[in-house]
Amino acid sequence: MKTERRIPGWKDKVLFTPGPLSTSRTVKQAMQRDLGSRDFEFVSVVQSIRDRLLDLAGARPGDYEAVPMQGSGTFSVESVFSSCVPFDGKVLIIVNGAYGQRMAKMCQVLRIDTEVLEYPEDVLPDLKEVERTLKQMEGVITHVAIVHCETTTGIINPIQKVGMLCKAVNARYIVDAMSSFGAVPLNVGAAHIDYLISSANKCIEGVPGFGFVIARHEALLETQGCARSLSLNLLDQWKGLESNGQFRFTPPTHVLLAFHQALLELEAEGGVEGRAARYYKNYQTLVNGMRAMGFKEYLKPELQGYVITSFLYPEHPKWSFEEFYKRLNDRDQVIYPGKVSNADCFRIGNIGRLCEADVKGLLAAIREVMDEMGLALGA
Repeated sequence: MKTERRIPGWKDKVLFTPGPLSTSRTVKQAMQRDLGSRDFEFVSVVQSIRDRLLDLAGARPGDYEAVPMQGSGTFSVESVFSSCVPFDGKVLIIVNGAYGQRMAKMCQVLRIDTEVLEYPEDVLPDLKEVERTLKQMEGVITHVAIVHCETTTGIINPIQKVGMLCKAVNARYIVDAMSSFGAVPLNVGAAHIDYLISSANKCIEGVPGFGFVIARHEALLETQGCARSLSLNLLDQWKGLESNGQFRFTPPTHVLLAFHQALLELEAEGGVEGRAARYYKNYQTLVNGMRAMGFKEYLKPELQGYVITSFLYPEHPKWSFEEFYKRLNDRDQVIYPGKVSNADCFRIGNIGRLCEADVKGLLAAIREVMDEMGLALGA
């Protein structure tokens, strides 16, 4: 057998994106093992992951269940809608960005009855309108869904307040915490959440390949017979894991090993609070540096989370996002295009295996690119 060689010129770029993210060397190394899906050691790793996820969510075992699901985070979101909403159910979806819109689209495709309250992408939901809608449709609305950190902009929605409104009318509560779980402190019970959904490759700093649902035990059990999909059946997935510790279908073994290592590193960093402190420092460094160069954020500071930040395109005749992006990419600095519908923006993430020095490196690269492009924005 010939000695393996690296691809010439291969090098990790620094990812300032909302996922996939830059990962630690040790997380990458954890994938360099082959374990069978029925191996005793692998089954033990999966159980450890499930236990640690409950701990991160502030959930008591028995009250909640952690259910990993193959595929991207979107697969896990769809697993909840497709297998946890009864055929005669109706979902109120609160939308202020593209990922809320995606939930509404899922329900449309699944032929689930919905009521949508949609707000501009730079505005928090109107809690009085949400409360009024729930009271007017009490007994009709069975589930309420919202995104915690809307990755479109980085806005943080008031999920605990919405949860209290859901509890008042006995509606099941679904929270897409894709870009917040693991870095924004959260207790699922205190927020009255029935289904919290996130992904391996976000703030826990694993690699893509699976998502997970932290489901209230009582809510999960009542979904018997609701599934519209075989592979995305959340209840059956949980039953399989409970019966023998194994996935019903081929699990992403290497990805789960990497995720387990990522969870250990999260604990070593001081848990959610420790990770939040690093990400917040990244955010402060980024925003202060961008403002000094003349860039402006899309959101008002009081609405902005520290996970990802949207910046408005500069009003300058020489500005080209494509050129800006390419020149940064050539310097191994990867940012993200915008997704806002009412403004031209680009996004920079503060999450992943990044520290303040990485952010300062990005800011230095941006200054170089601006000089090359002849972009003098002023402060």
